[in-house]
This record gives sequence, C-alpha cells and structure tokens, in this order.
Amino acid sequence: MRHDVRDELLDGLDDVRATVVTAIVNEIPAYADLTGPQLAEVSAIVEWGLRRVLDLWVEDGELGEADVRRFRGIGAARALDGRPLPGVLRAYRLAGSEIFDLVEAHGRSRLDMSDVLALSRLWMATIDTLSEALYAGHVAAADRAAGDRSLAVGDLVDDLLLGRQVTRTGLADRLRELGLSLGPRVGLLVLRPRGAGTEVTPTALEGLLGDAVHAGGSSTLMRVRADEAVVIVPEHATLPAALLTERRWRGCLMAGLAIADLPRALRVGTHLLAHAPGRAFAHRTVLDEADALLIAVLTGHRDADADRLRQVVLAPLLAAPADHLLEGLEAYLDAGSAAEAAVLLGLHPQTMRYRLGRLREVTGRDPRHGWDRLVLEAAVLGGGRS
Repeated sequence: MRHDVRDELLDGLDDVRATVVTAIVNEIPAYADLTGPQLAEVSAIVEWGLRRVLDLWVEDGELGEADVRRFRGIGAARALDGRPLPGVLRAYRLAGSEIFDLVEAHGRSRLDMSDVLALSRLWMATIDTLSEALYAGHVAAADRAAGDRSLAVGDLVDDLLLGRQVTRTGLADRLRELGLSLGPRVGLLVLRPRGAGTEVTPTALEGLLGDAVHAGGSSTLMRVRADEAVVIVPEHATLPAALLTERRWRGCLMAGLAIADLPRALRVGTHLLAHAPGRAFAHRTVLDEADALLIAVLTGHRDADADRLRQVVLAPLLAAPADHLLEGLEAYLDAGSAAEAAVLLGLHPQTMRYRLGRLREVTGRDPRHGWDRLVLEAAVLGGGRS
C-alpha cells in the first residue's frame, strides 16, 4: 500500500510541490521575499526531498552519506545567501508536516498503523540527520565568510568578474553577509606595472586608492594576482594619476558599468594594457573604456564594438545643442588644423578654436594629440560620417 500512496503523490507531483512551497513562503518570513530563481531552487529541493523520503518509506530505508553531503551543501548555500538557520530548519519541519498531511489524505483507508509508525520513525530520523547536516554546512560557510573574510570577498570578486553572480537578490545577500555595498552601477579599474622592477601589491594598492574611490557609499573590491590588479570601485571614482606615475603603474578605469558588464569590461581592459602602444599613455597614466574599445576594434578582439566606441566617445556631441562640436571635430579631422577647419565651415578661426576647446572639455580628448585624435576619428568613422 505504501507503494501505491507514493505513486499517487508522485503522479500529482506538481500540485504537491506547489502546496509545500506555498506553505513555506506563507509561513516563514525568511522565504517571503524570494525571487523567481530562488523559489525555483526551493521547489527543486522540495521535489528531491519528497521523492527521497517517500522512496525510503517504501523501502524501509534511511538517509545515506550522499544525502548528508547534499544537506551540508544546502546549509552552506543558505549561509552564503543570508538565510538564517532557524528559518531554514523550520522550512524543513513545515515541509515534513505538509507531507504527513498529504500521505494521510491519500492513504487514510489503505495504510495501517505500521505504515504510519514507519513514516513517523523515518521522518524523526531524517529531521535529526538533516538538522545536523544543515547546521554543519551553514556554520562552516558562515565561519568561512566571517573568519576568512578576505577569501570570501575574493570569491565574490571572482564571481562578479567571471559573470557567475547572476541574480540581483543573490548578490545583495552576499554583500550583506560581508558588510559590503555596491551601487547599481560601478567602475572597474585594471592596473599593471610599466616594466621590470615594479609590482602591484595589495598594500601598495590600498595606499593608492585611499579615499579617492570611497564615494557614494559604495565598497571597493579588489583582486591582485601576478602582475595585475583588478578593482571594482564606485561609479564616479577618481584616481591620483601622480601616484600611479610615481609607482610606475598603468591603468584602465571604466565607469558607469552595470554589474553584468564587468566580465566584458575586464576582458577589454586587460587586453588594452597588454596591447596598447606607449603613445597611448603619452598624456595620461590611466586610460578609459574608449581606449580599450579602440584597441579591441583594431585587434579584432571578441568584444570589439564600434557602435559602443562611438557612443562612449561621442555621446555628448550627438545631440543638440552640442552637434556643432561634432561638426567642428569632423572638419578638423578632414583639414588637419583649426585654421583650415574654420575655412571649411566658413567660421572665424577664433570660433573654431573655441569649438575645439569645448570639444576637449566635453570629451576629455584633445585632437591635437596623436592618440586622442585616433580615438576620436575611430569613433566618428565607426558610425559613418555625417
């Protein structure tokens, strides 16, 4: 008879799973605000647990070592996403109660006392074993996050840079557990030494960053490996270029990135520092996303994006009332000098020089400098000449 009851419950698995998950969400505050992916995970665990308990009941079996390892892993995951252990344990007790009610409803006229006692003994042993396993996994992960915070932060940074942190809620949980915060948009700084005899170390990097990047209440997350440092900084962070020069470091700082943009930004930033010619740093120690995109386009990198290059460089010039600056830039690129560009546009030379000055202020690029001129011209050509 146990076999029949189990099969009936599994035949209606979708309804059974929905009943259990709804009860957990409605009764336990820690589960009330879960997002779609998190609810899907809860649902999958409920399904696995239901199948496992019912199979063990039919077979007169007990949890094995593989089950214990799985529960430890679930406990560790709940520690990392910030769900409190009492709430997690209550969710399993509530799920067990719901399963008992469902078994009773389906097997009331077919099960005898031995069947009910067998399920009761199995569940008491199961709740005892899973409680210990969940507790062990949860505490071990929480201790790791608290006791070796630098390693936990490093894991988080790696996940962000590799695109492994995919849910906003999951990220928020991990940041909260580590006492960190990130705004909806951030900056990414990639640093490398200029040559032999210099290196980027965590201590030196912390001294460089100082208060310069602690803007807007957002945390700074860094990773230093071999000859490269990568730092996730607040969106509008600034850097003391003089200190970079003093330390013989070069960098690329890309601002205004969504969290999902970080893997792409890391790839183009690293590629830039590996392939940019020395003249790219002639007037600046820290390059930006436009420089990185230019190198990506010129070298055929997988993240090459001429449209984004145009947008990043020329966005301030593409709409009125700044469109006259774009017109002036195109004339300057064609003519090669301010005086000849003024002739092309029928302007007074002083007016043309004023436009070029405003262009430098708005874009941060000076077309008189070879590298900046290359970036500007690539951006103009990338969208077609007006």
